[in-house]
Amino acid sequence: MTDLDKKVREKAIYRATLTGGAVNFLLVVFKFLAGVVGHSAAMLADAVHSLSDFITDAVVILFVRISNKPEDKGHDYGHGKYETLATALIGMALLAVGFGILWNGAVKIADFLRGEPLQQPGMTALIAAVVSILFKELLYRYTVRVGRECDSPAVIANAWHHRSDALSSIGTAAGIGGAILLGPRWAVLDPIAAVAVSLFIIRASVKLLGPCIDELLEKSLPEEVNREIEAIVLSFDGVTEPHHLRTRRIGTNYAIEVHVRMDGAMPLFQAHATATAIERKLKARFGRDAYISIHVEPIK
Repeated sequence: MTDLDKKVREKAIYRATLTGGAVNFLLVVFKFLAGVVGHSAAMLADAVHSLSDFITDAVVILFVRISNKPEDKGHDYGHGKYETLATALIGMALLAVGFGILWNGAVKIADFLRGEPLQQPGMTALIAAVVSILFKELLYRYTVRVGRECDSPAVIANAWHHRSDALSSIGTAAGIGGAILLGPRWAVLDPIAAVAVSLFIIRASVKLLGPCIDELLEKSLPEEVNREIEAIVLSFDGVTEPHHLRTRRIGTNYAIEVHVRMDGAMPLFQAHATATAIERKLKARFGRDAYISIHVEPIK
């Protein structure tokens, strides 16, 4: 990835994240006001969810800037894992929000079953929920597209946080709408819907955290990638027996270490030229910023 490509990538990520931050800030204010005016605890909880989105937008902006910094004396492999850390933080925030909504909904259901009346929400809260669904789904589609184009796990994670907010608002809208249409006796639909949506949020957070944990624990690249690396190495004349292959991911870049065998009588400059050619081909396939280490041994 060239310096220009990095700048274009960083600019696209900032644009998407700042857009999301602005929308989230407006939604937070709108939902809190609607929750107070519409007497809806569910809408206030939804406002808290949007607030968590706003916070994660700030996290992405901070960590993406750090992850794009080049290698330095203290970071020989660059700063790519800062973006992985940001993704993990977003995933944990999403997990906490999911459990928070689950707990809040379960408590309200328990109160209802004990005979305690639940307050009926107003139409203002329902309108706010519908508006939130529309804006958050559009924001998700825009952000996830940018994240995939930029190959940024943190931006994709943030997009899913937008989607989780939209799902939360769907549950909120269903509960508020049911309570308004069916009357106060059905106000329990609000917390029931919230509990159902919280399970989807928790599932999404676990899917985000899995790859982050794998990378932070130095999990190897997928087996099909390792086989492709071996095939590239063996495509060069005089190169045999690729072994001690070690691979991992560092942020958006690959790190590849491999031992190969060549004729022991081959001149050093020729062996070096071949190893350099292998490195160039691997970088052409897996990215200019891939970390490649090739150790040459004589054929036994």
